[in-house]
Formats: sequence, C-alpha cells, structure tokens
Amino acid sequence: MAGGAESSGGINAHPMDQFIVKPLFGDEALSLFTVTNSTLWMAVCVGIAALLFVVPTRNAQVIPTRMQSVAEVLYGFVRKTVLDVLGEEGKPYFPYIFVLFTFILISNVAGLIPASFTVTSHIAVTGVLALMVFCTVTAIGFAKHGVGFFGLFWVGTAPAPLRPVLFLLELISYFVRPLSHSVRLAGNMMAGHAVLKVFAAFVPAMGVAGLVPIAAM
Repeated sequence: MAGGAESSGGINAHPMDQFIVKPLFGDEALSLFTVTNSTLWMAVCVGIAALLFVVPTRNAQVIPTRMQSVAEVLYGFVRKTVLDVLGEEGKPYFPYIFVLFTFILISNVAGLIPASFTVTSHIAVTGVLALMVFCTVTAIGFAKHGVGFFGLFWVGTAPAPLRPVLFLLELISYFVRPLSHSVRLAGNMMAGHAVLKVFAAFVPAMGVAGLVPIAAM
C-alpha cells in the first residue's frame, strides 16, 4: 500500500530518517571510534564557533566589524545573564557556561541547514552535556558547603512532619534533573525537526501551489 501511495503522487515523508546515525566511511558497524555524521557535525559546530568568536575578535577594533559585533552581543548577553543569576561570584564559571551555551546554540541552528544533522536531537549528546553541568554544580556545592550542601534540600519553613518528606522529594528531583534536561532538549529538537520535515514534504505534493507559502516568506 505504501508503494501505491508513493506512485500515485502521495506524500512520501520519512521525518525520522534525519536522526539516524550513520558511518561516514563505508558500511561498517558503529563502534566507539567510528566517525559518523554526528561526529562530523559536532566538529562543524565547533568550527563555526571558532569562526564566530575567535577569528573576528583576534584583532578586535574600536569600531567593530559585523562579525565582531555579533560575537560581542552574544558574549555580553551570556555574561549579563550569568551575573544577574549568580552575581559577582559567578564570574569564574562564566567561560564554562558560555562554551556550553555557544555549542548548544550553534548545534540547534546548524540543524536547520538542509542535509545537516542535528546533534542535539540525540540524548547521547544532551545527556553528556547535562551530566557535565550536574557533576560540576554538585562538586562546587560540596567544595563550598561540604556536607551542609544537603541543607539546600531541607525546607525549614515547612511544618515539621513534612520536612523529611520534602527533603526526600527535593533530593530526588535534584538527581533527576540531568535526565529531565537532556530528554527535554533532545525531545524538543527531534519533534521540531520532524514537524519541519513533514511540512516540507507537502511542498512537492502540492506542486506549484506549494511554492506560494515559500514565496510569501
């Protein structure tokens, strides 16, 4: 039936095919050291970040160029956000946060390029990023507060009988955050790109009429 639908001019969309991880060279089975389309686009995203932030600012000018202006705007936005949330004590962690922000931003946007690969649509990537943040925050918390770090989960304003229950719930929610954050980002990217692929499949099926919305954009 699928073949009949395709031959009769129906919509032939496979929105999930764009998320398949494939080896770049040959048809070898995927292993730990296999170079795939995912690793290629991660390298491309790192290269784009270098072109965006390193090259334009290497010889920074008082009157910035367009690329230097883009780099400075993004840098200033993330820096202001970090200072607003963490205060002056957050300055040492700004480079780490900025690198994560830049990689996720460029990876998400690069996935809109035709024939590209959205690396943040895979939980293997978003999970590692979430675990990095989780381990870093936990390590800093213990370094600054010691065992008193667990006091952050103790709700002292709640009624005494509820405090142990709330402590357990807060502790569980804290350790579940890496999973929830990684699933949220990967799910949003996968769903968004799948919907775009489905919508794009309507254009050839509609023929000339499908070019009208594109021309209107």
